[in-house]
This record gives sequence, C-alpha cells and structure tokens, in this order.
Amino acid sequence: MELRSVGEGERLFSRAMSALAAGETQSALALLERALKLSDNLSWHSYLGYCIAKERGQVQKGRDLCLASMELEPENPAHYVNLAKVHLVAGRKPEALGILREGMSLGENQEILVLLSEIGNRKPPVLSFLPRDNWLNRLLGLIRDRIGLR
Repeated sequence: MELRSVGEGERLFSRAMSALAAGETQSALALLERALKLSDNLSWHSYLGYCIAKERGQVQKGRDLCLASMELEPENPAHYVNLAKVHLVAGRKPEALGILREGMSLGENQEILVLLSEIGNRKPPVLSFLPRDNWLNRLLGLIRDRIGLR
C-alpha cells in the first residue's frame, strides 16, 4: 500500500509540473498538495512554495519552502528558479536577479536563462557620472522612456 501511494504521489507531481509548464499555477498547487500528502518529498517543496506565493499571496511561506529545498539540494537549479519567481511575485526584482545569478553559478540552466531574459537587464543611467538613483538621472530616464529614445 505504501509503495502504491508513493507512485501515485510521483504521478501527481508529474501532472503538477505539466500544469506549471502550461502556466496553470492554481491546478499545479492542488496537485502538489495532494502529491505531498501521499509522498512528502522535500525536493518538491520549492514548487509548492512558488505556487503558494503566486496563488495565495503567502510570499514568506513560499520563500521558506524554497529555502528549505535549496538547503536539501543546493545543486538543483530548479529551486533557485522557484525562489526567484517567489521574489518576483513579491515585487522584489533585484533579489530575484541575484538568486538567478547564484543559480547560474552552478552551471548553465535553460530555465534560468529564459527567466533572466524575461526579466531583462537595467539600462545604463542617462548621466553615467551621477548615481543611478540621482533625481536628475531618474527624471531624464523617465522622459527618454516616454518619448521612446531608450
């Protein structure tokens, strides 16, 4: 009986990954919760963390789940992707970029590259001799953005 529930848990996890790939985080969340009830695999927790942050807005809980998975499997780039997505849900783009770069240090990963390209890089400041957050740089950057020169 136990072996059967583990197999069922893995089947549900596989379906959850398909749902996530299709962008259906709500159904992925339901499938992950069912899978984890049958087979509590700690490496799946980062996926659950992302889904909880995205669907329920529980960013701190999602972050904690991702960090627990990263502690268990620090070489798995998927955990870095999930944690970065949690940071993006929370509106913390710089932290997400840092996590993705940390994940890339483990080796090139296609999912990290795709997410990095989606997030994009910051453009250089208009006046490079002034700090990026200087009011003049910010104002000129906004103006250039609005008229389409950037």
